Amino acid sequence: MLQDRYGLALSTSSEAAAAAYREGIDLMLAAWPGAEQTLDAAIAADPGFALAHAARARMHYFYAEGRAAKAKAATARELVASNGSDREKSHVEALALGMEGQPAKSLERAPAHLDGWPRDAVIMSLPLGAFGLFAFSGMADHDQARVDLCEHHARHYADDWWFLTYLGWSHTENGNLARGRQTTERAFEKRRENAHAVHALAHAMFEDGSAADAEALIATWLPTYDRSGILYGHISWHEALLALEYGDPVRALAIYADRVQPGVSTAPAITAVSDAASLLWRCLVYGHPVPKQVWDDAAAHAERAFPTAGIAFADLHVGLAEAATGNRAGLDKRIGELEARLRAGKLAVGPVVPAVCRAAHAFADGDYAGCVRILEPVAAEVVRVGGSHAQREVIEDTLLVALLKSGQMSTARTLLDGRLHRRPSPRDARWRASIGKR
Repeated sequence: MLQDRYGLALSTSSEAAAAAYREGIDLMLAAWPGAEQTLDAAIAADPGFALAHAARARMHYFYAEGRAAKAKAATARELVASNGSDREKSHVEALALGMEGQPAKSLERAPAHLDGWPRDAVIMSLPLGAFGLFAFSGMADHDQARVDLCEHHARHYADDWWFLTYLGWSHTENGNLARGRQTTERAFEKRRENAHAVHALAHAMFEDGSAADAEALIATWLPTYDRSGILYGHISWHEALLALEYGDPVRALAIYADRVQPGVSTAPAITAVSDAASLLWRCLVYGHPVPKQVWDDAAAHAERAFPTAGIAFADLHVGLAEAATGNRAGLDKRIGELEARLRAGKLAVGPVVPAVCRAAHAFADGDYAGCVRILEPVAAEVVRVGGSHAQREVIEDTLLVALLKSGQMSTARTLLDGRLHRRPSPRDARWRASIGKR
């Protein structure tokens, strides 16, 4: 019987379909362009190959093409029911549940599936990552959960390039920077055409203070990655973040205009919106001017992409854009929708996102003491919205600058001292120096 790259049997008799499926899955796991076309080729070679349809549904889902994702998932369900192994049926079910708006059930099924078939990398990938099922579950300890899952199954993957990528990233996000960076570097050595590894290395280098290494990595590798790649804009966002770290907003905004802004970035909507809003909000917080039209364009895109509340990570970033552009009506509407979901028990992250939205409005209005009053009690809960530490740090920076601007130097110093254990930061050094002068 034909097998995938991990030695798992495939219910297809077509060599061409199996080969295209193996290649398509590798491209998907590497965030490398061509996965969609390769999986389409697998389906064309064997229209009855359920797992190819399921993987193609996953690619639609990445780009928020909900109708197409559900249709492909439904086709996979039908096909696997009549011509699939127990492993393939469970695989399709775990994938389909997430695409049908049941992420909690998908998250419940994935670990159970992996207990039976630990080398099913596609299912292993579901809980992992900054936007994975763990991160978007509302749990506060998702960083540890990713490490635990990876370490539990590490013996089944040995030196597999994909697994090492996510094992390394998971350790980095959980604070084990040396282990995370070393593991991710091994993954990158094994497959350089692996955007997830470069992304994970950018995180590791940002967190351990190796900004020069991160800049060199992105500068040399990014030209080898097609602009259509799903992570092209986001890795460029990391480059812009490094420019801000060293106080160079002109370069950061030039990178933004060329590669990150919505309409230019080829990233999915949730990435394009969060990258744009968080980078521009950082400029606002750090005191760097942003042209009004740039903010207006970013906010308009965010509101079109997410017109109503529903995904906490997106809502937080749309709220930042609405606060920055003075769209109080839009911000109040979003806060109201979030609080209605909270009352109905449908907001897994709890009250943190509406609180951040209110704090952002206070900050944009110059009410820094008010921002602190709202944000300080929920700051520790921001982790529940998911994403990465580098992405969530914008909220901590907002609190820190609000403390400084409202004259609360002792609390600001305590917050800065608490960041010392993380990474050496030129920006933190500048803030610490400013406290010393007051």
